[in-house]
Amino acid sequence: MSGDAEIWGVHFESGPAQAAGEDPDAYRYAVSPGYFEVMGIPLIQGRVLNSRDVAGVPPVAVISESFAKRRLPGLNPIGQRLSIGPINGYTVVGVVADVKQTSLDLSPTNAVYITAAQWPQFADNARWLVVRAQNDVSALTPVIRRAIWSVDKNQPIVRVASMNERVAVSEARRRFALMLFEAFGVMAMVLAAIGTYSLLSNGVTERTREIAVRLAVGASRRSIVTLVLRQGLALAGLGVVFGAIGAMIASRALVTLLFGISRLDSTTYVGVIALLVGVSTIASAVPAWTAARVSPSIALKSE
Repeated sequence: MSGDAEIWGVHFESGPAQAAGEDPDAYRYAVSPGYFEVMGIPLIQGRVLNSRDVAGVPPVAVISESFAKRRLPGLNPIGQRLSIGPINGYTVVGVVADVKQTSLDLSPTNAVYITAAQWPQFADNARWLVVRAQNDVSALTPVIRRAIWSVDKNQPIVRVASMNERVAVSEARRRFALMLFEAFGVMAMVLAAIGTYSLLSNGVTERTREIAVRLAVGASRRSIVTLVLRQGLALAGLGVVFGAIGAMIASRALVTLLFGISRLDSTTYVGVIALLVGVSTIASAVPAWTAARVSPSIALKSE
């Protein structure tokens, strides 16, 4: 989520044949032993990089799960040989779970991990020190700075941030857009509740004589409340049906703003429908209560 990335073409000696110049691109991570444990990246198959993967020994690599499935379908990735850019001779020793490098909404990307000691030809422009903290990360920042400068007092420390801060920054634009949708949704619900209340209240006023006659000939107040509530919930039910269909169609435009959840998530739809029915019930309850308090004498006087 930092915005920094190293992308190289990766060529496998095995697997489906690739045309010249069509080797897949992959994020290349030059890491030290312990990186996967600190970042919480699960091991799927084989082993992770360790302290024995140093310069002078046969170079090894770890690849992401989706990369292995796409590039080596039906093959055991362990032991497969690959090249990263112009550097040959890497052997796959492990497969790890996918990570999201640039944004939470993007599909898993190809990734290959090696140790920095076995990347001999080019120097990395920037390096990252990753620390897993159990307490407040801000309290550890001075300690981390002193630890780095105790090794090299001239080493520049450009950026210090927690993973939560990185994710928040990368998703700020999406969060703002969704907050606008949320605000519009709340406004729409308030307007719908006001509209339902106004419609039913006006209907009760126009049907005052009818309701009074019903009461005069023996209708119970409960039946009057039920009558008005039924009318209000029928309108709400009709709105829910058309609204749900419209939401399913309109949600296609929200796909790029969502991650980790389907645009047709059943829990969301059930929750929103329940909320709308609850709001409609409350908006209908006041006119229903008013209708139940109509005096039968109104009907007699009007006759």
